[in-house]
Amino acid sequence: MNNYFLVLNGRRIKKFFFLTVAAILSVAVIWVEKDNISVFAAHPPAAIYSVPTDRKVVALTFDISWGDKRAEPILEILKNKKVDNVTFFLSSPWSKTHPEIVKKIVDSGYEIGSHGHRHDNYSQYSEEEIRRQITTAHGILSEMTGSSPKLIRMPNGDFDKRVLRVAADLNYKVIQWDTDSLDWKNPGVDTIVRRVVDKAHTGDIILLHASDSCKQTHLALPDIIDQLRGQGYEFVTVSQLINQTETKGKTVEDRSAWNEMASPAR
Repeated sequence: MNNYFLVLNGRRIKKFFFLTVAAILSVAVIWVEKDNISVFAAHPPAAIYSVPTDRKVVALTFDISWGDKRAEPILEILKNKKVDNVTFFLSSPWSKTHPEIVKKIVDSGYEIGSHGHRHDNYSQYSEEEIRRQITTAHGILSEMTGSSPKLIRMPNGDFDKRVLRVAADLNYKVIQWDTDSLDWKNPGVDTIVRRVVDKAHTGDIILLHASDSCKQTHLALPDIIDQLRGQGYEFVTVSQLINQTETKGKTVEDRSAWNEMASPAR
């Protein structure tokens, strides 16, 4: 009987020992992997397409990465139409070679976001290279504008979860759009106007371009402004829009699916 008792106790002690070791190992694994847990967090970094708000506001946004013939006419139209709140996403190489236009945008009081450095699909890069592209653009734009951009629109609208995570680590919000003017296709002035005016909605982020490849945007812009105002919309910057309320974003799990919607405009 005593031998049986000793064997039984030995088994219990052995079982307790292994359970204790397993628990310690589990804690150790969690500690080592703590920096990776955020990947599975309930609210991972997300791109912002629009913002829910009770105010009837929209954000006009312009991407620029090439040329010097379209930006200034667009700036002139915005000035004449007294549109004070607009967001421009500037590529850093373009900004470096067109300092006089960048200065005009800054002097007009418009918001400036980053459009990255190399105009390429960052989802194809390593995380180290993604970080390098964003930080290179950040340094150039900060130096040229006198302030540090906090918003970024990825070249071609291309990103994956790694891009979102790196951008968030660098204190950037990734900005997409709900309404795409498709002005980069040069489909005709009336078509651009109709696409924007018919699709615009409260809290919308509207994608336009001020690169030279987009030859009709400046012609469509006056009607876009007039008709949206006629519908009761006010114009705000992206940051003002975000500050309206909690952002409502979504991540794109499959980059190939996103590329069917993304604008390849320069």
